[in-house]
Amino acid sequence: MILISWNVNGIRAVERKGFVKWAEHSGADILCLQETKAHPEQLPETITKLDGYESYWSSGDRKGYSGVAIYTAVPPLKTESGFNGERRFDNEGRILIGHFSDFVLLNIYFPNGQRDDGRLRYKLDFYDAALDFCENLRRQGKALIICGDYNTAHNEIDLARPKENENVSGFLRIERDWMDKFERCGYVDTFRKLHPDTGDAYSWWSYRTAARSRNVGWRLDYFYITPELLPEVRRAEILSDIPGSDHCPVLLELGN
Repeated sequence: MILISWNVNGIRAVERKGFVKWAEHSGADILCLQETKAHPEQLPETITKLDGYESYWSSGDRKGYSGVAIYTAVPPLKTESGFNGERRFDNEGRILIGHFSDFVLLNIYFPNGQRDDGRLRYKLDFYDAALDFCENLRRQGKALIICGDYNTAHNEIDLARPKENENVSGFLRIERDWMDKFERCGYVDTFRKLHPDTGDAYSWWSYRTAARSRNVGWRLDYFYITPELLPEVRRAEILSDIPGSDHCPVLLELGN
């Protein structure tokens, strides 16, 4: 099974850059998108009904902002959005959950904390709510895959210029501390597990400084899993050659 996660920075924008053709030839069994910036009723069927996939959407109250989607060739047992009705987290359309026979997939667009101190606090509270929600699923005996744009580079190896960004949200010690806590709870960063020493491996580059051509980037996009799925991990890659967004897709392959 191949899973791909991609912050598309606007589904309509990336559709004009060849998204549909790419997706239908990507080989993904499940494709998770973040920052779709659209409600499904605003979109043509060429986007909502990709050949071979069912699609599911979670959109926020504010149009043109945030939003996540899952395209899947494997019908889920059920889907849901949000963290059990916590309105202040659920109303931005950042959480979409697919229940499958062997795992629960959480597609999450974690908040960006750069706007101001209040937004940073919201991001940290969102992190804690996500961890609580995941831990509750684990207590029910569920294996988890948590993918998406986490909006934090975990360690110095995960961004090109760590020293210059120590005081920038996305690499603040308090944000990285939560990532540490997440891993202490047993969640496994699949890319770093398979590529422990690989540097210069990023999934986001600023448009403003033409950073992608110079590979001055950040690794913000992850597939985390619970430990019982680790024996099934075959591949974890960053698809940095795929254009269309300021993020690139990331891939996880599972198999027996």
